[in-house]
Amino acid sequence: MQFGLTQEQEMIVDTVRSFVENEIYPHEQLVERSGEVPTEIAQNIKNKTKELGFYACNFPESVGGAGLTHMDFALVERELGRGSMALNHFFGRPQNILMACQGEQIERYLLPAVRGDRMDALAMTEPDAGSDVRGMNCSAVRDGDDWVLNGSKHFISGAEHADFFIVFVATGVDETPRGPKKRITTFLVDRGTHGFDVRDGYNSVSHKGYKNCILSFDDCRLPKEQVLGEVDGGFAVMNEWLYATRLTVAAMSVGRARRCFDYALNYAAERKQFGQPIGKFQGVGFQIADMITEIDAADWLTLAAAWRLDQGLPANREIASAKLYATEMLARVTDTTLQIFGGMGLMDDFPIERFWRDARVERIWDGTSEIQRHIISRDLLRPLGA
Repeated sequence: MQFGLTQEQEMIVDTVRSFVENEIYPHEQLVERSGEVPTEIAQNIKNKTKELGFYACNFPESVGGAGLTHMDFALVERELGRGSMALNHFFGRPQNILMACQGEQIERYLLPAVRGDRMDALAMTEPDAGSDVRGMNCSAVRDGDDWVLNGSKHFISGAEHADFFIVFVATGVDETPRGPKKRITTFLVDRGTHGFDVRDGYNSVSHKGYKNCILSFDDCRLPKEQVLGEVDGGFAVMNEWLYATRLTVAAMSVGRARRCFDYALNYAAERKQFGQPIGKFQGVGFQIADMITEIDAADWLTLAAAWRLDQGLPANREIASAKLYATEMLARVTDTTLQIFGGMGLMDDFPIERFWRDARVERIWDGTSEIQRHIISRDLLRPLGA
């Protein structure tokens, strides 16, 4: 791994950061207060992303994407992390799992998603199946050449804008020495399909405007052509295409931490007490030093994991380490920044209280901190027979 970015990577960073500062920052306060992204603003962001050539930049050139490496894409996500999640959604990064599309699915789902003609949403989580994916109760049974889905999903991000959904459901049970083990299949479900309903979810204090929705399936009938991948092969599809999403969370956490740190650094240099900048007091100056050290460490952990993916090396543990450390680092950085700002940090005159609230969810979605620690420890202990 080379410690330094190429000229092309520097250009990617500069381009995306400029985009976020000019196209995202100006609308953040509106979205924060209204909890909505106006359609005109969303479409404008989407169109400008296409003009830049960054829409679906996480897809290979063979299907119309920009063909960025994992390292390049981590840099894109790091810079997007500086801005509002609700607004960045329209920068357009469809789920890589769509690369599993076959036959007519390619023209119906994959290519329109890459072009930005259709938007997707991933549906996996249920009230009783979060970290325990095999605990899902949403199920599908065969009926001739069709499948009939019943059950619900919740915490589905981006569902209000999605034209179709990538849904994981239970399609059978295997008896194993360790007890029953559900088989999982992935389906492509179009909005408006009979028996399928999308409704508003919960009101989250994190990432205002980036909503979560509840999906309901009531005898929702799908033809066999709607299966993504193989029947009962949902975990294979998931493991091939989805595990790197944790790297996205890590990268965005680094970007948000750097933006928050900039506020802390400037405030520590400008705010005076007892006749001098508060940054000159060790109590504040040392906090500044600790923050930048942790941010840099999380940044390198994240980029190192992305580099391993580009080299074709195993990276599951490294991705888990990056996700764990970066999200917990973000929590410490936002909290420390708020402390440096004092009472003003809790006022909405500054975005600090928003960064603080938004940071909390990063340790939960895409695998909790506890799950990441499980992945890391398992990877280390299994070779030793433990």
